[in-house]
Amino acid sequence: MRLWIPWILLFVLWASPGTGQEIVAHRGASFDAPENTLAAFRLAWEQGSDGVEGDFYLTRDHQIVCIHDRSTSRTTGVGKTVEDSTLAELRELEYGSWKDRKWEGEKIPTFGEVYRSVPEGGLFVIELKSKAKIVPFLASQLKVLDRGKIRLLIISFDAATVAACRQQIPNVRAHWLTSFSKAKNAQNLKPSAADIARIVKETGAAGVGMKGNRDVIDEQFIKELNDKGCKEFHVWTIDKPEDAAYFKKLGAYGITTNRPALIGKVRDSEKTGSQ
Repeated sequence: MRLWIPWILLFVLWASPGTGQEIVAHRGASFDAPENTLAAFRLAWEQGSDGVEGDFYLTRDHQIVCIHDRSTSRTTGVGKTVEDSTLAELRELEYGSWKDRKWEGEKIPTFGEVYRSVPEGGLFVIELKSKAKIVPFLASQLKVLDRGKIRLLIISFDAATVAACRQQIPNVRAHWLTSFSKAKNAQNLKPSAADIARIVKETGAAGVGMKGNRDVIDEQFIKELNDKGCKEFHVWTIDKPEDAAYFKKLGAYGITTNRPALIGKVRDSEKTGSQ
């Protein structure tokens, strides 16, 4: 018998920490299809993804659109700054043929279009690029969109944006994002586990999304994160099966990849092996 779950819980119970079972398609199935297009998101589901991740900016006329770069140059060949353009202006451009001629005709998707493309039970990971100014507009759209039975996670590299999400959209979990770098003359890569745990606590985030750097993230690093109160983490962008297996073993329940079909085999093979 299938149990009914209130829609609020569907936002909260998006994964069980430590399962390592969430395979998230980075900008859709972006290894095979043009990133952040509806074609890439559709293909991700066809390839067995548990979720999709997209990048979102606020346009000049306060529409939310899905694109990674601040400029349209790389994916259209025409240089327009996304935040300085209207939705109509951005819709005039073509976003698919840079990847391959077979994708010609793809348009920039709106947040609503991507949202509605997520199937029941799917995870939609929303990376906010326009920082905190986009949050009230996102909150407004989430109030009117048919929530259905999909799961949501908001992510951002900007701590203030994560904090704003927790204040304005409290029923949707959020993760702070970070990569790792080394300051001049420094010995260790930063941020440390203690730094990450502190920022997660200050922003009210549910956890952290980290670049999958195996030189930094090991059992001791994760133990320190957990001991200091950061209990959830996911990693990006993982395109090698051996890396996926490594981070799954460490307890990363979210693995973001450009190649969901390939990385999904790691999880599926382990499932088969355990039966």
